[in-house]
Amino acid sequence: MSASAQTPGSAQGTGPKHGHAAGPGGLDKRSRREVARTSALVVLAILITLFAVFNLKEVKVSYVFGSGKAPLIIVIVISVLVGIVLAYFAERLPRRGKNKR
Repeated sequence: MSASAQTPGSAQGTGPKHGHAAGPGGLDKRSRREVARTSALVVLAILITLFAVFNLKEVKVSYVFGSGKAPLIIVIVISVLVGIVLAYFAERLPRRGKNKR
């Protein structure tokens, strides 16, 4: 098909995607979902940023072999990461005795 024989809206990158009819405002269900997801991620990023800014106070951290000072947000983030790693490995452990009768 030559470029002059194309109908308006049939050029690549224009018109409805994958047969989805555009709703009011030109957004189909998929793009509305994407806008909602993006908006939620932006709000979450703002909340995380505010949480970090409000938790910059230095706190004393006691280790097994000493102590030190660190920003509270760093202590919180490291604690969360350690929890995630421990949960990951706990899920991978074989379960004993639960399926035996």
